[in-house]
Amino acid sequence: MVKKTKPFKKILIANRGEIACRVIRSAREMGIKTVAIYSEADIDALHVSHADEAVCVGPPPSSESYLNIKSIMNAIKQTGAEAVHPGYGFLSENAAFGRALKKAGITFIGPNELAIKAMGDKIESKKLAEKNGVNVIPGHTAALKNEKEALSVAKKIGYPVMLKASAGGGGKGMRVCKNETDVIEAFVSAVREAKSSFGDDRVFMEKYIENPRHIEIQVLADSFGNTVYLFERECSIQRRHQKVIEEAPSPFLDEKTRAAMGAQAVKLAKAVKYVSAGTVEFIVDSKKNFYFLEMNTRLQVEHPVTEKITGLDLVELMIRIAAGEKLPFKQADLKINGWAIESRIYAEDPFRGFLPSIGRLSKYSEPQGSKNVRVDSGVYEGGEISMHYDPMIAKLVSYGKNRSEAIKHMRHALDEFYIRGVRNNISFLSALVCHPRFAKGDLSTNFIADEYPSGFSSANVPHDNPAHLVAVAASVHMAYQMRAALISGRVPGRDRAVCNEWVVHINGIKVSVLVEPFTGGWNVEIISKAKGIAPQKLKVISDWQTGDAVFTADISGTPAILQINRLQVGYQISHSGTILDVHVLSKLASGFFDMMPEKRVSDTSRLLMSPMPGLLLSLAVSKGQEVKAGEELAVIEAMKMENVLRAQQDGIVKEIKATPGDSLAVDQIIVEFE
Repeated sequence: MVKKTKPFKKILIANRGEIACRVIRSAREMGIKTVAIYSEADIDALHVSHADEAVCVGPPPSSESYLNIKSIMNAIKQTGAEAVHPGYGFLSENAAFGRALKKAGITFIGPNELAIKAMGDKIESKKLAEKNGVNVIPGHTAALKNEKEALSVAKKIGYPVMLKASAGGGGKGMRVCKNETDVIEAFVSAVREAKSSFGDDRVFMEKYIENPRHIEIQVLADSFGNTVYLFERECSIQRRHQKVIEEAPSPFLDEKTRAAMGAQAVKLAKAVKYVSAGTVEFIVDSKKNFYFLEMNTRLQVEHPVTEKITGLDLVELMIRIAAGEKLPFKQADLKINGWAIESRIYAEDPFRGFLPSIGRLSKYSEPQGSKNVRVDSGVYEGGEISMHYDPMIAKLVSYGKNRSEAIKHMRHALDEFYIRGVRNNISFLSALVCHPRFAKGDLSTNFIADEYPSGFSSANVPHDNPAHLVAVAASVHMAYQMRAALISGRVPGRDRAVCNEWVVHINGIKVSVLVEPFTGGWNVEIISKAKGIAPQKLKVISDWQTGDAVFTADISGTPAILQINRLQVGYQISHSGTILDVHVLSKLASGFFDMMPEKRVSDTSRLLMSPMPGLLLSLAVSKGQEVKAGEELAVIEAMKMENVLRAQQDGIVKEIKATPGDSLAVDQIIVEFE
């Protein structure tokens, strides 16, 4: 549907990370050369290596680099770029940047200054929307002067109300008020936050729609007056007003409501003579009444889900529109095909209040791309998540012929996405897409607050089949035991047969199992009953090898993808939002665990356990001895080599559980500390 011509020879991408890589990808497919800009902190970033040229535009702080218009203009002049794609964030909605480009004769791949200015001010955009017949939320469209006026307006509108920063976004300067006390307390903080975040302390007030859905319409317009809408995206799954999961289409809208929202979005775009890709956002109540929220005059983070259901490349279309080409289709040509879901993967710790995490990606493996799975990222294994920028790692997109199929592909892809070195929110995303309420499509912007009022904990995410976790843990342990037996068996006279009966300690319970390996898998028989786990026989078919991080298997006819981390003692298994530390022990070692206080069962830092089968040659400590981190504790011989075990932390020896000369099994306790 899109012409295969080359509208520009070279464009500069005034952004970084995954969106810069995304724009580079489309430009390359169009035969257009690209220029990346980067800060000193991003010299080794992926977008820098992907572009044809790269120019450093300043120090790490974004105010001195990615927001430095003068420096970026110099980069444009230096490289001879004909056009600039701003991505999203940074200068994407900066009218001054647009003016600077226009003055220099450089094409801005985005809307005109009128649209940016009109839609960038929430008060003015609401007035403009109302003037052009677009539904707006009841409220006061002038900046509030003080607390007294705020109280008066709130009383007139009726509680609950919402204070919002006029120049705001991302939830900053936004407060929900349910009574007069809330207004008094929130007004000062909203004004202060608006000023510090946007340099504009104006706030206004509107009616707060309870349990709303956040649904946005993608629009596309050329310079010839042709404007279409590319249907909707539901972005109701939010945390603190920041989108977490988006999907297209919405499971809530009917054709009549979709058409009405699309028509109003097009009407607003035409009112500001909009050119390029943009998004009109609406709040929708339980009765399908919809109200204008704001218009984003740029490409959205969640644009891939629209691309998946329409088959269009929005970045390519933006470039062609900016070059003066007409839209190659009309509204009647556009159809919804299938369903797409996007999960935003962030470097943050969901188990500690979503605190951001920075550091190096020591391990990074994306799910394999296919027609059903797409990953937009700007990172790589060994790369760094910097403190200077947004903590987004990647955007994971799944696609299916219907919503249930898209959810299934998302669940599997999240289980396959392997990240270590920084904390991340994959377990949280898995829990969300596995939630029964999400499966029903019962969404609202309060979803996360409603379902996790006390914060997120993986303990609240029961696995759909705990027996499968037991079977995988037992299979993995058996594989490691068989490898270890081969290693220790190389010492003459010390060949060791591998036991096939184990006790799996998982989530506070223990289960006895029998494991029999066969070519391509393991037969696992659960021979004891435990809470939620009945005696049964399971067949685990997998090509997994020891050391692999991702365990893909068929478990008695059910496909499964899990992540396996081998700990100093035991394993950590991650699957569908569940993260569990598992110990697979011999009956002897299990008995030691049973004798220990419950709080120490999971605290393996108090134990020195053999990491391999072998001979205990020596012990360097005795009962009651104080040891320091790094000191030698014991020496184990295996594979004709001596392996020195050292203290991981300071401590005092409570008990000695083994004697020099003993043949040790994997995970056998040697020393217990106080």
